[in-house]
Amino acid sequence: MSTIVVFVEHKSGSARRASLEAVGAARATGMNVVALATGPGAGELAAQVGAAGASQLVAVTGADKYSPDGCAADVVALVQSSGAKAFLCANTSAGKDLLARVAGALDCVPFADCVELRCEGAVFTVRRPVLAGKASITTQSDSPVLCASLRPNTFAVASGAGAATVSSVATKGGKVVVASIAAKPDAKLDVKEAPVVVSGGRGLREAPHFKLVEDLAAAFGNAAVGASRAVVDAGWRPHSEQVGQTGKTVSPQLYVAVGISGAIQHLAGMRTSKVIVAINKDAAAPIFKVADYGIVGDAFEVLPALTEAVKRARA
Repeated sequence: MSTIVVFVEHKSGSARRASLEAVGAARATGMNVVALATGPGAGELAAQVGAAGASQLVAVTGADKYSPDGCAADVVALVQSSGAKAFLCANTSAGKDLLARVAGALDCVPFADCVELRCEGAVFTVRRPVLAGKASITTQSDSPVLCASLRPNTFAVASGAGAATVSSVATKGGKVVVASIAAKPDAKLDVKEAPVVVSGGRGLREAPHFKLVEDLAAAFGNAAVGASRAVVDAGWRPHSEQVGQTGKTVSPQLYVAVGISGAIQHLAGMRTSKVIVAINKDAAAPIFKVADYGIVGDAFEVLPALTEAVKRARA
């Protein structure tokens, strides 16, 4: 059986959901899935990656601090030794960096931000958005190894039983090492991985009014707060919450756009959301063209009512 290698990001003994989605996507092809994780605690992920569809976990030892080029060398070595037909990772900051390095080392074409993956007759087919999300292309890889990153919140996380077998390999090391990480001061959900995103725009008029967006996100319980570029540029919200072409691309199950007109730059970052709800007092706002549900009204009246309705539904 052919093999697919999947790089798994993890923190505090827990695999990142986007990485588990990549494992599930690999397993859906019917191939054998080998997960690779590096750093302290990598060997503790066997149950998580096994449930997601991996038959084996390769834990890289000796890598106390993450090295981008060192990790790429470890991945390339595993791909070559296992005769893998594909390498997959999540389309995160670390994943995009790793994808380019691995594809370059293997002399293969990298396919970034894929939203669909199929394999028929040993030929891989991927689909990815282009032109700021206004279109998508379906392509096939002629490279000896498919190298692709998958958009978070696009593929399902498999739910199985049993743990993957664990083996250890020593890292090949690298020239660059991440000395420290300036972690976010709170434990808020990242907009790229949250199943629900509530975003606000200039229609909220001023920064204190974002409390209405935060209240709605809190009512859902599993939602992240997002923002348009105009809001971030005005200093109302941090750049980590920006959704759009120059911010983050999200694909949640539910995206609620509040007071956002729907400029093409913003649509590029959220167009692939499963369900889009737009709240805007301007009935001609472009956001309504991509919305599944639209509410034409004053956000200051709609949001409190919607928040209370969500609370009652979840009670």
